[in-house]
Formats: sequence, structure tokens, C-alpha cells
Amino acid sequence: MIKFFRKLWRDRRGNALVIAGAALPLIIGSAGLASDTIQWVLWKRQLQRAADSAAIAGVYATMQSQTVATAVSTDLTKNQNTGITLQSGYPQITYPTITNAANAVNVVLAVQRPLGFSGVFMASAPIITASATAATVTTGVYCVVSLENTSATGITATGNSDIDLGCGMITNSTSLNAAIATGSSSVTATPIAAVGDIQDSTHWNDAELLPFTVAEKDPFADVDVPPFTGCQGNTNKLQVTSGQTYDHQTDTGIQCFSDMSLNGNVTLGSATYIIDSGDLSIGAQANVTCDGCTFVLTNSNSGTSGVQIGNVNINGGAQLNLDAPDSGTFDNILFYQDRRASAGSSQTNQINGNSASVLSGAFYFPTRTLDINGTSNLTFDCGQFVARTVNFSGNGSITNTCTGGYGDDTITGNHVRLVA
Repeated sequence: MIKFFRKLWRDRRGNALVIAGAALPLIIGSAGLASDTIQWVLWKRQLQRAADSAAIAGVYATMQSQTVATAVSTDLTKNQNTGITLQSGYPQITYPTITNAANAVNVVLAVQRPLGFSGVFMASAPIITASATAATVTTGVYCVVSLENTSATGITATGNSDIDLGCGMITNSTSLNAAIATGSSSVTATPIAAVGDIQDSTHWNDAELLPFTVAEKDPFADVDVPPFTGCQGNTNKLQVTSGQTYDHQTDTGIQCFSDMSLNGNVTLGSATYIIDSGDLSIGAQANVTCDGCTFVLTNSNSGTSGVQIGNVNINGGAQLNLDAPDSGTFDNILFYQDRRASAGSSQTNQINGNSASVLSGAFYFPTRTLDINGTSNLTFDCGQFVARTVNFSGNGSITNTCTGGYGDDTITGNHVRLVA
């Protein structure tokens, strides 16, 4: 027998078979562990994706005053694709405090699933967990707000205009082209945000684009037309023709006109100028100045529909120096259009002006279009442009600066993001 084993030991013809046999457990073990690892990573990634989506859904529910747990459960039903039932007690939902963020929601998920190979050697199947935290974060300071909430484009920059706003632009449009820049326009504004998508363009000058963001609230939703005595009728029109002078810099309180057509030299006081059913028109020959004034386009007739409310039309040749009040009902609001104003393709507010013009304050046209035409260099001081749709055009420059900042009138936007 000993002789046989010595002979077998010296026989090298079966070495490969012996080595392969000895290595077989290692090969099978490695293959089994590799397969288990791949499966575990797949489940982990699917679970993490479900946790991310559920946390984001929870934030949106918080912002809309909905039940977070219901939103998370609904989202998991649609987006938890592991095919594995969650562990009892999950999802776990908490509301952590996050620096520089709000409405934070944390979601933790856990599943237990036996692994094909290593499960043979384990007393119990491993538990896989995933955690995600989402919140709303401030995305920037906006001075252009389009309240358009349909599939129509909300913000347009076109022509050869050179637009430098020193702030961001945001639209509630759900369009895939919610904000567009075309022609030879050059826009210096960041960020550019939209509820829908944003058309990528070199005209944005490398601005931060934030598509699919949170809808912006109307920043002046709590500002209403003050009580006033109606003044409709031809006898209440203010018409200043070319060459005439109208000096009312001592005006205070509420001044009411059925229509305003300014073409001469006009000096207005620190008053609220109600335009009852008519338009505000400023002609090419006009030279208009006011310090602390607000123009309110409204109608003294009650009703919510079919009420005639005028528009603003400022000619490009006019020389303007208009400054909004810094306190009171219309704090920082230069132009205010009643929210009852009906929309329509012909219902447009036109703002033009020459290089000597400076307009300071907010332009509020929540249900109609605002067209800003820079046929000559047009300057705004801490301008804020809030309208249903906002269009920039022309062949000149449009510049907005606010050196000291907007203070309490600052408009900021929010974006839902994963923060952990």
C-alpha cells in the first residue's frame, strides 16, 4: 500500500485535477459571494431611490399643507420597486432641523431578504436600510416673477436687447419652454428658474438654470386696492398735452382720475394715483417726475369679471424719473394693476423709456403681460417685475441695479432638494 501511494505521489499526470478539486470550494464561494453582493447592491440602490423619492414627496406635501405620511405612502406604492415588503415599523418619518433649509423630511426604509449563497451560513437574513432627507432651500433673489401657471411660456427675452438685471428670474409656467432667450439677446440674470423646463441657450450667459422648481407665490398677494371714491367720466380725465406743465408735487393721499394721458411736463406728489377704468399713457414728449408715488389701475365698479381695467403704455421717447414709496400700503410698488383685470393677447402693459429715465420700484401686473422694450438704454433702480408673463425685447440695454439690496421687499425662491 505504501508503495502504491509513493507511486501515486510521483505521478504528475493528475496534478491539475487535484488542484482544481482543492480550489473548487474557493471558486464556488467567490462566485456565490459575488452574486450575493450584486443582489445586495441592487436592492440597496432600489431602496435608496425609493427613500429619495419618498422624502421629496414629503416635502411637497408639507408645502401644500397635506399629510406627509399619506404622501410618503403613496409615493412608495408607486416607486418602491424592490418587490420586497418593508420591515414592520417602516417607513420611519422624522422632521429634522437643517441649517439654511426648511420643510425638511427624513424617510428611513428597511427590508429583509435572504441572500442565495451566504444565507446558508447565516442565522437570519440581513436587513438593508436606506435613509434620505429632502428640504426646500433658498435658490436666490428674484426680481422677475412670472405668475403664468399654464403650459404657455412665462418669460421671454428676444431681439437684440442687452438685459442686465442683477438678480434672478422665475416663472410658474409648466411649459417645457417656460423661459426662453432667442434672437441676439444677452441676458445677465441668475438663477433662471421655472416650474416647467427651461430652454438651454447661450443667451443665458452661463446662468444657473433651475427647471422643475417650486412654484413662486405672488409676492404682493396681500396688497389690495384701498377704498376710494370712484371718478369715472370725461370730466375726471387728466390730460397734459405737449408743451403744457402740470405741477402737483404737493399731492398726497389718494388722487382719482378716470384716465391719465401725459405728454407735457408733469410733476406729481407722494400720492396714490387711482386710474378708474382708464389707461395710463405717457407719450414720447413727456417729462414726468414723482417721488413716492404709486399708479393704481382699477375700477370702482364691483364684480369679479367683465370689469374694465386699463393698462400702462409708456413711450420710448418719454423722460421719466419715477420713484415708489418706501412705506405704507404700496411700499416699493410703482405700478399696481387690479387682479380682476382680464387676460388677453391685446391686454399688454408696455414699458419703454430713454437713457435719461430712471424707474424705481415694483411693476405689478398679475393677470396680464408686461413688455419691457429697451429700444434705448432703460434703467431701473431696485426694479421688481411681477406679471402673468414678462417679455424683454428691443435693440438697446435694460439695466436694473439695487446696490443696497431689496431689504424687506426681497423676493426669494425655493427648490426642493435632497440634503442628506
